[in-house]
Amino acid sequence: MSIDKAYNIWSSQYDSNENKTRDLDTKATIETLSQYQFSTVLELGCGTGKNTNWLLTKANKIIGLDFSVEMLNVAKNKISTPNVEFKIADLKEKWQVENGFFDLITCSLTLEHIEDLNHIFNQAYLKLKTEGLFFICELHPFKQYLGSKARFETEEGIQALEVFTHHISEYLESAKNNGFILLEINEWFDDKSESEIPRLVSFVFQKTI
Repeated sequence: MSIDKAYNIWSSQYDSNENKTRDLDTKATIETLSQYQFSTVLELGCGTGKNTNWLLTKANKIIGLDFSVEMLNVAKNKISTPNVEFKIADLKEKWQVENGFFDLITCSLTLEHIEDLNHIFNQAYLKLKTEGLFFICELHPFKQYLGSKARFETEEGIQALEVFTHHISEYLESAKNNGFILLEINEWFDDKSESEIPRLVSFVFQKTI
């Protein structure tokens, strides 16, 4: 099953089913970005808009990009305000938004579906203002090494999606090669149990001159 078709099917239950990864991502997003100021935001892989409402508490303009029509339909039904725009987009292609416009780009639980990180960082660099921020929160590669991946229940059983494993060093190298510096990196654990393998890893990068 193609990734976009899988997410179209998943859209009807994405916000309501039990999903520790989704919930921890929201926590990581809020706790990390609360300390930063931003007005214009580009959400990559915005999905059902699960983080959009919180971003609206700080931002004046948000554009959300996603390749799933049905995920975006859910987002549009939840959030209808003139300062939020949802667009269908393939992040593996050039992003059809203004260059040098955004204070912040966010990317949550999306890059495991994209093989070429250099393209993502290159496009992010183009779209951000100087000293703009790029926040990434993804499934920790430690979890991926053990076989964890995006999956959901269907009437036919569990549907696992095709994913790519990105090592932490790969994020850092791609960022450096495309004009970013690392401001912070954090690992996120279930139930504050740091004796277990972390579920998520997050980064805040900054665009340099």
